[in-house]
Amino acid sequence: MFQSIDEVQKLSKENLDLASKSFAAVSKGLQAIAADTADYTKKSFETSSATFEKLLGAKSLDKALEIQTDFARTAYEGFVAQSTKIGELVTNIARESYKPFEGILAKTAK
Repeated sequence: MFQSIDEVQKLSKENLDLASKSFAAVSKGLQAIAADTADYTKKSFETSSATFEKLLGAKSLDKALEIQTDFARTAYEGFVAQSTKIGELVTNIARESYKPFEGILAKTAK
């Protein structure tokens, strides 16, 4: 199987390098998700605060319902967009973390 200790060491180093690249891709992706989630949370809080202020200033029940309906629609659309974006980021993390191992898997399959 292995001809010498040097081959084993070389294989171990290659595998460690591949794992490091994979972990780096995961770390980078998780940082992107954290930053994006923080931005979304900040925007959501600002939108909620602005809506609450509008509700306090509403002169009629109809106006208050209109404000609340607009907020609900906007919040739902924002949530769906954010969920889609996070899903894409998770997909990219999986794809990028797999790339370093493609060569090994191709060799193993043969």
